[in-house]
Amino acid sequence: MGNLIKTSRFISLILRHKPETIGITLDEHGWANVEELIVGVNKKYPIDMQILEKIVDEDDKNRYSFNEDKTMIRANQGHSISVDVELKKLNPPDILYHGTGEKYVESIEKQGLIRKNRLYVHLSNDIETAEKVGKRHGKPIIYEIDCKKMVENGIEFLKSENNVWLVESVPVKYLKKL
Repeated sequence: MGNLIKTSRFISLILRHKPETIGITLDEHGWANVEELIVGVNKKYPIDMQILEKIVDEDDKNRYSFNEDKTMIRANQGHSISVDVELKKLNPPDILYHGTGEKYVESIEKQGLIRKNRLYVHLSNDIETAEKVGKRHGKPIIYEIDCKKMVENGIEFLKSENNVWLVESVPVKYLKKL
């Protein structure tokens, strides 16, 4: 199982940030050719279609999607490279959450939530998910986001295939530290 996790993380790096690592390109919607991906990943980790399907099916964050005939694959969100993964513009629930590490609080309280090297800030539907995300960055801190006010002020939200809410930024005035 450990090798599958390493392989999945490598695929995430390729499909979200650095396709050139294995010499492939993504189309404008973030799709990569499955055969080319398998050949490229095989240079570092053993993989075939069966293993790739297992990674996609069992990924706890539902990071990846195949097209209908499984000839193409992409990451659902989290890109640092410019691709249009055809996200849906939707009105979010009135409240969403963002989990982060304690070490980022000072910066967030000055700048709000910014996307840094990603295309969007990621928001969660529930505190538990936000807490899980925050734990990856040390002691977790959870922010409640006043999405209702953000929408009223013309800020657009997107929703990814794996139910992550995305926004370009969250100004300080919409944040409440829990």
